[in-house]
Amino acid sequence: MRLKTSHLKEPKHILYFLNSITHKELVSCVGWTTADELYSCSDDHHIMKWNLLTSETTQVVKLPDDIYPIDLHWFPKNIGGKKQSQAESFVLTSSDGKFHLISKIGRVEKSVEAHCGAVLAGRWNYEGTALVTVGEDGQIKIWSKSGMLRSTLAQQGTPVYSVAWGPDSEKVLYTSGKQLIIKPLQPNAKVLQWKAHDGVILKLDWNSVNDLILSAGEDCKYKVWDSYGRLLYSSQPHDYPITSVAWGPDGELFAVGSFHTLRLCDKTGWSYALEKPNTGSIFNIAWSTDGTQIAGACGNGHVIFAHVVEQRWEWKNFEITLTKRRTMEVRNVINDAVDLLEFRDRVIKASLNYGHLVVSTSLQCYVFSTKNWNTPLIFDLKEGTVSLILQAERHFLLIDGGGIYLYSYEGRLISSPKFSGMRTDVLNAQTVSLSNDILAIKDKADEKVIYLFEALSGKPLGDGKPLTHKTEITEIALDQKGLTNERKIVFIDKNRDLYITSVKRFGKEQKIIKIGTMAHTLAWNDTSNILCGLQDTRFTVWYYPNTVYVDKDLLPKTLYEKDASEFSKNPQIVRFVGNQATIRRADGSLIHLNISPYPAILHEYVSSSKWEDAVRLCRFVKDQTMWACLAAMAVANKDMTTAEIAYASIGDIDKVQYINSIKELPSKESRMAHILLFSGNIQDAEMLLLQAGLIYQAIQVNINLYNWDRALELAVKHKTHVDTVLGYRQKFLEDFGKKETSKRFLQYAEGVSILWKLSPTFSKGQVFVGLRVLVIFPSST
Repeated sequence: MRLKTSHLKEPKHILYFLNSITHKELVSCVGWTTADELYSCSDDHHIMKWNLLTSETTQVVKLPDDIYPIDLHWFPKNIGGKKQSQAESFVLTSSDGKFHLISKIGRVEKSVEAHCGAVLAGRWNYEGTALVTVGEDGQIKIWSKSGMLRSTLAQQGTPVYSVAWGPDSEKVLYTSGKQLIIKPLQPNAKVLQWKAHDGVILKLDWNSVNDLILSAGEDCKYKVWDSYGRLLYSSQPHDYPITSVAWGPDGELFAVGSFHTLRLCDKTGWSYALEKPNTGSIFNIAWSTDGTQIAGACGNGHVIFAHVVEQRWEWKNFEITLTKRRTMEVRNVINDAVDLLEFRDRVIKASLNYGHLVVSTSLQCYVFSTKNWNTPLIFDLKEGTVSLILQAERHFLLIDGGGIYLYSYEGRLISSPKFSGMRTDVLNAQTVSLSNDILAIKDKADEKVIYLFEALSGKPLGDGKPLTHKTEITEIALDQKGLTNERKIVFIDKNRDLYITSVKRFGKEQKIIKIGTMAHTLAWNDTSNILCGLQDTRFTVWYYPNTVYVDKDLLPKTLYEKDASEFSKNPQIVRFVGNQATIRRADGSLIHLNISPYPAILHEYVSSSKWEDAVRLCRFVKDQTMWACLAAMAVANKDMTTAEIAYASIGDIDKVQYINSIKELPSKESRMAHILLFSGNIQDAEMLLLQAGLIYQAIQVNINLYNWDRALELAVKHKTHVDTVLGYRQKFLEDFGKKETSKRFLQYAEGVSILWKLSPTFSKGQVFVGLRVLVIFPSST
């Protein structure tokens, strides 16, 4: 990936003197209205409009000579898919202590005395309901959208050079010398402050999609932080101070500007491209709304434009490169065949997976099959600002400023899910996941919540209640294969713990089980439900994550682990296709890891109920991990014969004996209930026994598990074996030397005498109540 830069031979921002001598004036700020229209402001007091389609530059307005513009920010265009009436205006801050609300045609709607000294920056919040300004006087002020002062948020002793809103518009980030400060709008909320640079901080930006912070300063470094103030990346010192930084709209890229320097970086900090244009210092950077190009305000009077080109997408034997803004090159690495794909409009987003290439341009969506690159399916888009494309085997998802749209690969709109308070501008690949039947979306307003939708209808799944976790969630992922009823979702929370749960909840509370710690990236395999992730310094593969719902003791035996310290700090899993996981290191280099192909073959055999083939495969491979996976798969599918073979092969003799005892049970219902008990599903086992009329067995299950209250409740409810429960309870208390304290047991024990004696006709002891035998115990008791 690189930047293709361009600027005019002669700058448009110049001052003419009486003797016709011209002087280049620095451009202080730029801002995009659309993907092809830009406004720029300069010390020559002019506001210029740039049309990239026609290459025309026109003067919008000449400001009074005492107004030197410093910063501009356009009013947000749409919130939640709704167009804003005030979107055709921007705020302009200036050196005279004022900010100005200016319409698109250049009319100054309002000028407000805001600060003593220059107003150094101004930013609208994401809803367009408030404006924050900072100045040389060290004050941070909040204004209404009409320009009325709401509050003075803070007062610093030094000039505040830059400011940004938090993703939820409830916090403000600003500079204070070498410090960065996050100040909530609530009066008594805790303020977060840390030393970020060794010199004065000049610029900052806070992205609403990835929740990461950029900072740049006079120490010639740019840095990436999380919202807790933890350093994620620090650049090497440049030759000159960093004068501008800006996040791309989708949070995947950011740009850095300095003297004669423009750099394109990944969100983790490493650099894609470095350009050295003759621009002087770049004081301000703005990304176009579609995230395909950058504009920079230059110190020599120029406005520099840079297009992002040479993006790459890979899938199996295909490699696709965006060679120009409207041209892609497809290369088949097997036979080295090359195809060129030409588009009418500029390419904005693309995704290559599951045998299809989906390309979004500014007006249309193209769907190519990897089997035929000549005849794409084309349909028009409602908006030209697609921010995310996700693919599943049967369909794909588009997200733009207006909503979420699910399409088939034939171009048919399947559904458009919605939920209250949905903000599509903050969704990314970590907070949205798609499978063949389910769509999962993490709620930005409440980050403990995941909304689940049926893919084909767009309706909320099941009873409509979202999945809720106890702490904030950072990343989610749905598995891709198998039946809908068995669909699983994994997620990482802010404590870096990895959890798994089922998305089908049938009206009962679903168990959320932790399967990993210190996890920071994960990916499901595209052809089988195998999960890989990075935990601290280990690369881990969960060959059968569903093991936690079958036999927790088996889970460690179904893992593959590899030392990941060689990947350096903060590596990311890019994809997990076939038997290969691709990992990107912190320096941007790609590492390909191959895993064993046998677990995927085992998954395929089990999904086709080919148990004999599965056993034969495990005997051939002779690997304990494979046998452990087969044991869990067999129990999950209630094939106890195969489970017995698998458990015997890994030496779990006690479980083999238990399986044998299950097979000897007289009724099908009893066997099914004990299989459920084997997997720890106590409630399901009890329910199955009660439905089959096996009341005593249901009571006995709870007695064996020491669920005394439940055992007595069942006995009283069904008016049978109350004495049995009391007998077992008394024996339990005697063995531990305790007295009965439960009022309920004392109530039912009144008038009932329990006699323990050794039976003359049996070699084992019996418990009698009256003349009735209740239960047999060993003779030693």
